[in-house]
Amino acid sequence: MTIDLRSDTLTKPTAEMRALMADAEVGDDVYGEDPTVNELEAHVAQMLGMEAAMFVGSGTQSNLCGILAHCQRGDEYLVGQHAHTFRYEAGGAAVLGSIQPQPVELETDGTFDLDLLESYIKPEPNGYHFARTRLLCLENTHDGKPLPRDYLKDAQALARRHGLGLHLDGARLWNAVVAQGATPAELADGFDTVSVCLSKGLGAPVGSVLVGRADLVEEARRWRKMLGGGMRQAGILAAAGRYAVDHHVARLADDHRRAARLAEGLGQIEGLTVVEQNTSMVFVEFDPAADGSPRDLSTISTRLAEDGVIASTIARTRLVCHLDISDEDVEHAIAAFSSALATA
Repeated sequence: MTIDLRSDTLTKPTAEMRALMADAEVGDDVYGEDPTVNELEAHVAQMLGMEAAMFVGSGTQSNLCGILAHCQRGDEYLVGQHAHTFRYEAGGAAVLGSIQPQPVELETDGTFDLDLLESYIKPEPNGYHFARTRLLCLENTHDGKPLPRDYLKDAQALARRHGLGLHLDGARLWNAVVAQGATPAELADGFDTVSVCLSKGLGAPVGSVLVGRADLVEEARRWRKMLGGGMRQAGILAAAGRYAVDHHVARLADDHRRAARLAEGLGQIEGLTVVEQNTSMVFVEFDPAADGSPRDLSTISTRLAEDGVIASTIARTRLVCHLDISDEDVEHAIAAFSSALATA
């Protein structure tokens, strides 16, 4: 038995997904002739209340195509200093689009101080000294935290006052939908483009969808081709994505419930501090040993693995519940952490 808590990207496609993939009707998507891809794109666009959609291989490519569609060379986008598009996407917008990211400090709840955010927008007078601020990127959820809906509207209003486009990295927007009792369209409202992931939480083996204004999605489609993202008989993949959005959104509530139980159980273990629990994610830190020395995290990791639990044991460890984690797995993981901390 292996219980992998590193990420919700580690799920395996279900038997139902595999059956649909095997039977999917396919065509050449570069020609726009894959019916299963076309159906997925239309369906997700409708779910999020957008004009158009584009299926891509990854969330990184989806975000990159969105940013490239909004900005030109020498432009900049405002982004959280810990946001995925800034820290974990290999600098793609800067390298491939000559688009400058302007990182802005985030509050602990994943929001911007809007006065601070506004101060980063480059002034128009003597504007030739600066990169041109063209886009605001938000992330929902951030470290599993859904952004407050009133805050979303205020941030959007600020962006519009300055003529900025709005892109949402909604890789785990589905978790926010469930946690806040909202619809996908309600949380996507007001954005020009939104990226949603099918393989984080929902359990599809691959894929994201970029939705938005038709003109921006059309421009993004050109960038997808340039980036090598044009796919042929991609309906085999899109079939899994369609099953995921139809059957695995509401069940995210189970992941949230299990994460809450995991946090509760880990919080009772001596030597371990639960920092926070947000939707499907639990963040923990390892306390110093009794003599004040740092814990031997490599030993803890090894002992967890010997007990069938895989976790990225670092100073601040993220544990994620997902489609392949059961109630029994959570209880086993709590016991494994307790044993590892007691003997390490």
